[in-house]
Amino acid sequence: MDWLNSMISSVNAFAWGPPMLGMLGVTGVLLTLGMVFMPWRKVGYGFQLLYDKDGEVGEGEVKPFNALMTALSATVGTGNIAGVATAIALGGPGAIFYMWLIALFGMATKYAEAVCAVTYREVDAAGKYVGGPMYYLRNGVGEFAPELAKWLGLAFAVFGAVAAFGIGNAVQVNSMATALQGSFLIPTWITGVVVAALVGFVVLGGIQRIGEVAGKLVPAMIVLYVGAALIIILINIASVPAAIGLIFKHALKPAAAAGGFAGAAVAAAVRFGVARGVFSNESGLGSAAIAHAAAQTNSPVRQGVIAMLGTFIDTIVVCTMTALVILTSGAWMLKGADGAGLTGVLLTSAGFQSTIAGGSYIVTIALAVFAFTTILGWSYYGERCWQYLFSENSLMVYRGLWVLAALGFANVKVAFVWNLSDTLNGLMAVPNLIGLLLLAPMVFKVTREYFDESA
Repeated sequence: MDWLNSMISSVNAFAWGPPMLGMLGVTGVLLTLGMVFMPWRKVGYGFQLLYDKDGEVGEGEVKPFNALMTALSATVGTGNIAGVATAIALGGPGAIFYMWLIALFGMATKYAEAVCAVTYREVDAAGKYVGGPMYYLRNGVGEFAPELAKWLGLAFAVFGAVAAFGIGNAVQVNSMATALQGSFLIPTWITGVVVAALVGFVVLGGIQRIGEVAGKLVPAMIVLYVGAALIIILINIASVPAAIGLIFKHALKPAAAAGGFAGAAVAAAVRFGVARGVFSNESGLGSAAIAHAAAQTNSPVRQGVIAMLGTFIDTIVVCTMTALVILTSGAWMLKGADGAGLTGVLLTSAGFQSTIAGGSYIVTIALAVFAFTTILGWSYYGERCWQYLFSENSLMVYRGLWVLAALGFANVKVAFVWNLSDTLNGLMAVPNLIGLLLLAPMVFKVTREYFDESA
């Protein structure tokens, strides 16, 4: 097992290392430039579409809003709570600047993924709309490079189907069980039973039920979490200018050691800011495209504009709130019991707890609910990959395995599973980015035509 873990760690160094993060960044920059910064210019238009009840509705399985909420359910989670804290602990306040930067360019990537997903989606034997990277690789790239498209689509589906059980199930339910046991003394087996029952009820109902639950639960939890963070930021309002100053200052200058913070070079700020940003919003990994392919729409561009809001909300809004809580409260310089600086969930909890009574419980509850919604979102991603590899007739088998996994993984250590799924999750980006770059001319063309017509 040691040699296998070592091998996976080596692959992980590539999957989440500088070469891959560079590919993600370059792809985002090229797409942004090719669309003349449209994602930045049309954020307001995206929110307008999101709540336009009289707007265009087409073929599909779920409302465009619920498609976005399903995608957000899988992205807003531990990355927003623990990932931001880890970025600050290892890269300093400047890491947040690079989280913002990769998110701004990631909006173009997320937009392109959704455009391709809706353009090249299919109707399966059950009459359901299905899509995602494996489909736009096969149907889009396949038009001019069929052999390449075949292997790229297969690779994405395999990576996605396996990674889903780890990063979208085992890691989430285990984190939830551990957090609830630590804060509320709830035995892990009880968490496993309750989560399995709730997940089973939602997942067995398919994308419609997942979309409906996500459409209600995700916005409510984001509002509650961001609301609690805003209260803390308002209490510490005098420290906000200094906190923002730290972010910009240490984006270009090393952060010296202070308190429990060990210090960080600019290279560390770039590395951990970009890595945690991508891990949080998943732009470039292709996962969210699977949810947007099911949207009730006949316009790939409209759904793409809605899709890019996922990256904006996840990183520019939610991650920023977490970062400001940690920085304005001074928690990033606190020491733990071992004398070292805090990191992960402990750091975020300290930021909330040091300002308002019971703040750590808010973090625990948010983590539990976000982990639950992530399980729902990734269940759909995984089953679409499973369907691509096998058939829609085997989906009930997959859903049953998904519920059993949620029950079992609440009570076991998942270090190996985390390592494997984290690696496969990162490798999903390889075939997806190749597909996006090859299909970029189509994305630019339909984007230009849509906005020329609506001008």
